[in-house]
Amino acid sequence: MAIPREIIPIASVLSNCLHLVIQIALLLFVALIYNNPVNKHWIWLPIIWGFFIIFVSGLVMITSSINVFIRDVRYLVESFNAVLFWLVPVFYSFAIIPPAYKEIYALNPVAAMVMALRNILLENSPPGGHIMRNLAFVSCLTFVIGLTIFRSVKRSFYDYL
Repeated sequence: MAIPREIIPIASVLSNCLHLVIQIALLLFVALIYNNPVNKHWIWLPIIWGFFIIFVSGLVMITSSINVFIRDVRYLVESFNAVLFWLVPVFYSFAIIPPAYKEIYALNPVAAMVMALRNILLENSPPGGHIMRNLAFVSCLTFVIGLTIFRSVKRSFYDYL
């Protein structure tokens, strides 16, 4: 039985999920240490991480497809990750974002994930509906776009490799 070629980039994401599981365990451990007990909203955590894995899988299919033709995509991805890190409310509150930009800002799936995790783990409240809607929409859209790009260019991979 042949393995679909679309699984190859996704396999790299799933293999790195081992690191994610370790990080999640540490995050939950720290949350418990700082008196944030398990509550009914923790049921959202696997859903949030699932959407994040879907988003990353889409990005991997896009960038791996481009990387076959342009070898320096790695440097663009590293720069993009640095910018994305500073656009995520890890070290600052989402409340300081001007109201005119909040909806656009919430389209960043990494920011949406952080805001949802902050709601669940720090505030003991469910993630906002708009946050989950944006996270689901952008994650699935990125995955579909990545799968479409990967499938459309995979025939020419052998010519460039």
